[in-house]
Amino acid sequence: MVATLILEPAGRCCWDQPLHIAVQGLAPEQQVTLRASLSDEKGALFQAHARYRADAGGELDLARAPALGGSFAGLEPMGLIWAMEPDKPFWRLLKWDVQTPFVVELEVLDGHEPDVGRLLARALHERHFMPPGVRRVPVRAGRVRATLFLPPGLGPFPGIIDLFGLGGGLLEYRASLLAGKGFAVMALAYYNYDDLPQSADIFHLEYFEEAVNYLLHHPQVKGPGIGLLGNSKGGELCLAISSFLKGITAAVIINGSVAVVGASIHYKDQTLPPVGIMRDRIKMTKDGIKDVVEALKSPLEEQKSFIPVERSDTTFLFLVGQDDHNWKSEFYANEASKRLQAHGKEKPQIICYPQAGHYIEPPYWPLCRAALHILAGGPIIYGGEPRAHAMAQLDAWKRLQTFFHKHLDGVQVTIPAKL
Repeated sequence: MVATLILEPAGRCCWDQPLHIAVQGLAPEQQVTLRASLSDEKGALFQAHARYRADAGGELDLARAPALGGSFAGLEPMGLIWAMEPDKPFWRLLKWDVQTPFVVELEVLDGHEPDVGRLLARALHERHFMPPGVRRVPVRAGRVRATLFLPPGLGPFPGIIDLFGLGGGLLEYRASLLAGKGFAVMALAYYNYDDLPQSADIFHLEYFEEAVNYLLHHPQVKGPGIGLLGNSKGGELCLAISSFLKGITAAVIINGSVAVVGASIHYKDQTLPPVGIMRDRIKMTKDGIKDVVEALKSPLEEQKSFIPVERSDTTFLFLVGQDDHNWKSEFYANEASKRLQAHGKEKPQIICYPQAGHYIEPPYWPLCRAALHILAGGPIIYGGEPRAHAMAQLDAWKRLQTFFHKHLDGVQVTIPAKL
């Protein structure tokens, strides 16, 4: 008998779609190791493996068979994807060119790691970032540098601006995937890209105002307002944009800060300075990586750095990793909620994920445990436990879509309390 890897969907799917993995043609109760790997655009290798045992008929179905150990254990049909780890230390998986897929190599090896034998079966699987029919439109309008992703059809569609964190550049993979769900999503660069400022010393909200107006007036964007989606520094900026600018109906803040951090935020005649950094509060893990979670001063101590969320009429959803070690995301979300309610504004929804870290990405994205941080001047720990983080990403992806459909499109969808 010849072992065969069976993938469904066969060949390719979008990154946020699950993959059904099975093996046929094994010996009854044969012990095998499954291995998955991909290379990112800079050549870094990400890998995961797990040990399995075939059933009495010589078949192995990852939807029914628990992993017996390896990169993960238990019934985890997508574990070979979300449990991948980089071979380079402090390396985060990013996708810069959404027009090409990540190619995942799947292998079946005889025996259990570390004593594996011959290769029994192999298959390649493409995970894409451009859903069918989605259009990618580069944007250079005035100062705005962005990419707009439009769903199939004539529209108009609910519009969203998508902001990433402090690394800069133009990341499009979340926007492109989200466009496949019926949203017009503009991935917006705000520094370290093209002719934009190369450093992050001060952020002028007038730039973001230009981007908001561009999207609001786009013929394929449905009004009267738009949404904002931001994680990390992008979440902080979304709070500031919502507080100072008009036209923002709904905003999803993923592990964002209600305090201004690292660089001041300026709008017209107002400047919000960054909170102080207490470098003596930085700790070192047993692996020699910085833990900076206690390093920032509280915005309650430095009120001038507190983003004035009470000025906003935006409806907010905060998605919080409770093991975030970049900064105190849960504290920030709760303080934003208190301040909004104290000023008679709508109480925001806060969803907390135990053991989830800082970078809550689209589903099945490998956890970034530790990576380089510009402000820290070296690698820091970002927190999170792989399985809990993976489950958080799956839930968060559904919740943010439901939230935006409700507040931008008037569509009510009920999802379970826990996915």
